[in-house]
Amino acid sequence: MPSINRPYVLANTEGEALWFLGNLVTVKATGAQTRGRLTVAEFLNPAGFAPPLHRHLEEDEMFYVLSGTARFLCDGQELVAGPGDFVLLPRGLPHTFVVGSEEPLRCLQITTPSGFEDFAADVGAPARERRLPDPAPLDPAALGHAAARHHIELLGPPPGA
Repeated sequence: MPSINRPYVLANTEGEALWFLGNLVTVKATGAQTRGRLTVAEFLNPAGFAPPLHRHLEEDEMFYVLSGTARFLCDGQELVAGPGDFVLLPRGLPHTFVVGSEEPLRCLQITTPSGFEDFAADVGAPARERRLPDPAPLDPAALGHAAARHHIELLGPPPGA
């Protein structure tokens, strides 16, 4: 990744690529480049994907949808988003989302302050190819321990599980 306080451009296929919870995550900016202010990652989530209900204790989480659709559930509200839409999920509020069933969701995820990239690297693995990973079982205990280390509380299963 580029060093701090230097301008850079990353091409569409550049940035650290991770397979994280069945998704492809490409990190575009880390705390190292932003003096800890934010993380920017491009997510490719498979159709129908939903993370566990959770809350971030330190980060505000934002999504800018590039393609696909998702239904975000946050603090009792349902927020439906499609291409060009922006979603803000403030720190401390329970939330999850469900990707539409028709196509994958491609979005930019922005967290502030930075640190989400460390959680993704802790839980995920380097992507061998820039594609969605093959389905694999998830170890809920390991995910829970990693989430706790990164100030994220897991509150329940994904919607519909």
